[in-house]
Amino acid sequence: MGDLVVGVFGGACNAAARGRDHRDRRGGDHTHAAGLTERERLWRRIWAAAPGIGWLRLQQLEQACGSLEQAWLADAEVLRRGMARLSRLGEKGLEAVLAYRVALGPTPLSTPPSPAERLRWRGERVLLCGDAALPRSLQQLERPPLALHWRGRGSLWASLRNRQAVAVVGTRRPSRQGEALAHAIGRALAQAGWPVVSGLAEGIDAAAHQGCLQAGGRPIGIVGTPLERVYPRHHGALQEQVGREGLLVSELAPGTPVRAGHFAQRNRLQVAFSCAVVLVECPHASGALHSARLAWEQGMPLWVVPADIGRVSAAGSNRLLAQGASVLLDPADLIASLGSGPLRRDGVKGETEVDGAGGQGSAQLRQREAALLAALGQGASLEELCRRLRLNASVINERLLTLELAGLVASAPGLWWRPC
Repeated sequence: MGDLVVGVFGGACNAAARGRDHRDRRGGDHTHAAGLTERERLWRRIWAAAPGIGWLRLQQLEQACGSLEQAWLADAEVLRRGMARLSRLGEKGLEAVLAYRVALGPTPLSTPPSPAERLRWRGERVLLCGDAALPRSLQQLERPPLALHWRGRGSLWASLRNRQAVAVVGTRRPSRQGEALAHAIGRALAQAGWPVVSGLAEGIDAAAHQGCLQAGGRPIGIVGTPLERVYPRHHGALQEQVGREGLLVSELAPGTPVRAGHFAQRNRLQVAFSCAVVLVECPHASGALHSARLAWEQGMPLWVVPADIGRVSAAGSNRLLAQGASVLLDPADLIASLGSGPLRRDGVKGETEVDGAGGQGSAQLRQREAALLAALGQGASLEELCRRLRLNASVINERLLTLELAGLVASAPGLWWRPC
């Protein structure tokens, strides 16, 4: 396999290769707000779909070869050396990567990208590490997500980028008192204008999200499955409502097989999105306890609801209280400490005053993008918009992403957009 790939793809890549090609609007690629050109973004999507490639290996490839595009042309030995520094891929893993390259061919991306290539690799509602709307706290993680797939209100990314949300976590098998308190906490946070982050799991997670929804709030569900999957199965209606009224987020691409470890991995995302964590009942061995400890290690405010010392389901959370976590006896105490959230409607700031792309007001963004919105009409394809506005597709793509994250337009299959 290695000899075959060398013959098909050519020689080794140059580690001192050309820098990123930031062309102007007339030249093709346009730099996204965080410095990624459209071409670099598409190459990240291509490599992210390769078997065995995570954030660490993606970085190694880019550093060893100068760019992910050049890594695609590298021979097997260069890939082996490039990824052997910090994580050994192994022969079977390398064979899988090489087979993936052969399957896509030596040029999976044209210059400029064709409409079919954009359709295949752009992805619907996907944020990559490096995109402007992605919270910086995620890029500081030891294992940042390669991509975040999302559904719901894109305007909420502004709050998450600024860590203006509160995570409520706990056991899947709480007491009735713990479940009632989680519901009350979710409701109080929503009334105060705070997005409520949780994992949409059984028990405390579900209760917090239900309380948030009951108060007309914005729940943020970080799921351990691809977005098209529902777990547990009877949470179908709840997950649908969270995706409609708030935001659903997963780092798993559609069709990814679900593994037990995926549910533990989302804990770091819950903490990275939030400015404080509330723990309502959890045993010693619990993913919620892991989230709480992550918050504790980062010096974040950690509130814990005390419970009966004889209750196994609260043994882990009670232990954190003994170690100095803040005691939460009443949701009102939490709100008094946090103050008003970013979505508070009766205060200075309302939800419509922020968007998910740069913190600008929606009214200001509508005014700035009046020409694009007029060209969009009741709906249009990327090709139609390029023709009507006489602009490059990469420029239109960037501006559509900004509008989508602000909740002003919605994308549909086939590179089609419509106003919201």
